[in-house]
Amino acid sequence: MIEPSIEASFIDLALRRGALQFGHFTLKSGRPSPYFFNIGRLYRGSDMMLLGQWLAQKIVDSGLEYDLLFGAAYKGIPLMSLTAAALAQKWQRDVPTVYNRKEIKAHGEGGGSVGAPITGRVLIVDDVLTAGTAAEQAIQLIQSNAAVPAGLLIAFDRQEPQSTKLAASQYLQSKYHMSVISLSSIETLESFLSQRPEDAEALKSLRDYRRSLWQIQESFP
Repeated sequence: MIEPSIEASFIDLALRRGALQFGHFTLKSGRPSPYFFNIGRLYRGSDMMLLGQWLAQKIVDSGLEYDLLFGAAYKGIPLMSLTAAALAQKWQRDVPTVYNRKEIKAHGEGGGSVGAPITGRVLIVDDVLTAGTAAEQAIQLIQSNAAVPAGLLIAFDRQEPQSTKLAASQYLQSKYHMSVISLSSIETLESFLSQRPEDAEALKSLRDYRRSLWQIQESFP
């Protein structure tokens, strides 16, 4: 029996747990969407263990060189922690970690980040990539510390267009000369659904959505 890929295994888990849902949703940007990804639904210990192992495997497979894991607040923080633990346990890679605060703390230790000093080559960890806004905020913090954003590791890439006629992942790679590593994407989801006749309606809604996004994008000057 052929083992399913990491990508397919993740999509299967996300669908079973309701982390991937179909219907009528409004994104943070205000854009309507026929599907929604909420990694917060993967709250069981066994789910989180798998998630950390899969994300760590993606990093190892990429061959990316990095010195520090950066968890983007908020959902990137537990993902970063799970990934760091998996790297230490399975690959004996003891990577320092840090995460940012949404609001700078004025008391106690203060500051806008918690954990290791932000230095060297930094790999940002987050849950989903849509427009890349959260990633750019993390990049700005990293660069303000004279560190280098080496890459972005995400659980799900929506592969939606930027105003530059590039997908957000392509835009970030081009602008910041960094790698973008995804555990799964809308293309992975489409491929998975295409093998399940019972999901034909959901598959059609995804394809119609992507087609409309990129057709609109093509009309931009």
